[in-house]
Order: sequence, then C-alpha cells, then structure tokens
Amino acid sequence: IDGTFEHMDSHGGGGTISDGDTQWMTAGSGLLHIERPPEALVASGGLFHGLQLWVNLPRAEKWSEPKYQDLRAAEAALLTTADGGALIRVIAGELAGHTGPGSTRTPMAMMHATISPGAQLRLPWRRDFNALVYVLSGAGSIGPDGQPIETGQLVVLGPGDVITVDGANKQESRLAGLDVVVLGGRPIQEPVAWAGPFVMNSKAEVLQAFEDYQKGKLGVVPASYVPHGDLGGATS
Repeated sequence: IDGTFEHMDSHGGGGTISDGDTQWMTAGSGLLHIERPPEALVASGGLFHGLQLWVNLPRAEKWSEPKYQDLRAAEAALLTTADGGALIRVIAGELAGHTGPGSTRTPMAMMHATISPGAQLRLPWRRDFNALVYVLSGAGSIGPDGQPIETGQLVVLGPGDVITVDGANKQESRLAGLDVVVLGGRPIQEPVAWAGPFVMNSKAEVLQAFEDYQKGKLGVVPASYVPHGDLGGATS
C-alpha cells in the first residue's frame, strides 16, 4: 500500500513491488522465501505499509509446482460505483464482468475498496463463496443491519449475493475514506493442520514438512538472505 517490498525464493521467483502492487506466491510442494523492505528504505526510515494474506490450498493442489506472480497496480481492474463514491481494485477473481490479474488455484476473489465519507458500496457476490471484509482504515458500517466497523476489524458475513459497506460521514482528518479488503472463495471443507509456516491437512504431514525443511529439501536462496520455509500451500 505504501513503501517498497522485495521478494526472493528458492524456486527462482522474485521481484520488487511498490504502491498498489501485489506479490502472489503459491508455495505448493515447498520453497524457501523471504520478503523484506529494501535496505535503503530501512535506512531512510520511510513509510512501509502492506498486508499479507495466507490462502489455503485443497489437498489435491498442495503438491503443485511453486509459482510466483508480480501483479502491478496498473493491471488491477479499477471500478467505481455509479455515483463515484467508491473505488474498487479487483486483484483476483471477477466482479461485474471484470477480472483481476491474480491467477488462483481455487475459485476466490480479493478486492481493495476505498469508500468516500457518506458513500455506499454494494458488491454483487457469488452465493457459493464465503465472504470476509477487513477494515484497513477508517470507520463505517456493513450489512443490512448497519453493523459498525472500524480500523483493524474483520467481518465474517453470512450467506448472500450482495455485500454492502457504508463509509461513515465523519472520518479521521488524515483519511480519504473507509479502506477495506474484501475476500472470499469457495469453501475447501477439508481438515486444516498448522504449525509455524506450514499448513497441511494432518499433524503427520506438518511434521513431515518440518523434516523436509531440516533436510534441505526446500532448496536454497542467496546467502545474503535469511530463509524461512513454507510447504504445502500455505499461500496461494
């Protein structure tokens, strides 16, 4: 959202993103990776603001080949409401016939919306998707009952085909409006076992992932980086 972010991994993926860009990595069968702000930004003390999301993979996809995508801000589908009160950036998935650049292993959607004070956002939504709204900054309300929301809160919505978010008439002076990330996808409905950076279907698989990491089976990254490991679809 602000600042600069670098990525490198043991599968050859890598890139640098800045304002509005997205890095999308599929861990799949396993790789070492590192993400960090560049040394120059750390030294200068510049602003750094981003969001990291882990998306689970179904059992059948956990051993897929790792993949890395650089999604530039200009590639996202930019949409507005009819009155211009909200800007929606479609990063992955589809909205009103417009598709985001992110290639996903499971049907899902990820969008970043900025809603002006007093404006309303109504998003058509697939009934077979679950739905989450995370408040990056600002205040407002959500749903037909107008449930109040504010910075740092996550809303889990029930079944339906429309997501409604309203920006409060009064926002903090430093904010342009209400900023939210809208997420959802078709539920996987499989057991989830998690420990450290590994997400699998069973405890035994997680223990095997740690063993594979310790044996060096996840590859290497350049010596100037301090690696950490992911295996089996911790990210998508």
